[in-house]
Amino acid sequence: MKYKIIADSSCDLTEELKQKLDIELIPFVIDVDEVKYTDDENFVLREFIDHMNSSPNPIKTACASPGLYAERFSEYKDTSDGIFVITISSKLSGSYNSAEVGKQMYLERYPDKKIHIIDSLSASAGETLLALKLKELIDSGLNFEEVVEEIEKFKSTQNTMFSLESLDNLIKNGRITKTKGLIANVLSIKPVMKAVSGEIEVYEMARGVHKSLKEMAAGIGVLNEDVKGRTLVIAHVQDERKAEYVKEEAEKLYDFKEIIIVPTAGLSSGYAADKGIVISF
Repeated sequence: MKYKIIADSSCDLTEELKQKLDIELIPFVIDVDEVKYTDDENFVLREFIDHMNSSPNPIKTACASPGLYAERFSEYKDTSDGIFVITISSKLSGSYNSAEVGKQMYLERYPDKKIHIIDSLSASAGETLLALKLKELIDSGLNFEEVVEEIEKFKSTQNTMFSLESLDNLIKNGRITKTKGLIANVLSIKPVMKAVSGEIEVYEMARGVHKSLKEMAAGIGVLNEDVKGRTLVIAHVQDERKAEYVKEEAEKLYDFKEIIIVPTAGLSSGYAADKGIVISF
């Protein structure tokens, strides 16, 4: 059986991983002021981040339309026995709903085809981890229904955390008041966040960058007592040194099967902001 993996561009990957997973990414479009950035292979991350940082306005994002999803599914009609799609949390974007509508449009024409849409209830490294698990399940020889059962079971045990260098995006998007944000910046407060049922909540407020990264690493064992044999994915917004630091801390504390570091693309960078870190395990 041959299955295809598709994800929206919140799934952060290296070029090597893209080839290994044979995955197609469906891009978001991100607006900063009046400029539209398409989150694809031509996206210039540094230019986007500089523009985002200099703008007083929040970014606006648009997921792919149902029609585009249906079109992409059609391209694998004759070459795949089933399609799996991973999207950013449905609590953060319309990408999941768009993919589901696209699936129904496609199945109206080809009712015998198999498609499963996975609401990651996460983002960035969380989608990456699901893509890696999907590939593992597919390669193990499971049939389509068995892969669906196992990936949904795995998703229910998955955790995602974020460490933010700056609170500016949270202020712009109204997640915290400007006064609280300014106070936190003066005190060098670096929030550690976690995904809860697909939404983002504060896990810890730490003083300083290294403290926040240590709190994040320690939080892995709090959120999941047994990570032996699991994979840890660390995504970074143009700060590989931070990612390596988190990796070193995790290696001291836990027995992960594998720790993978990936750079963020456009959408994740828009959420996590410059030098942000996202982990999933």
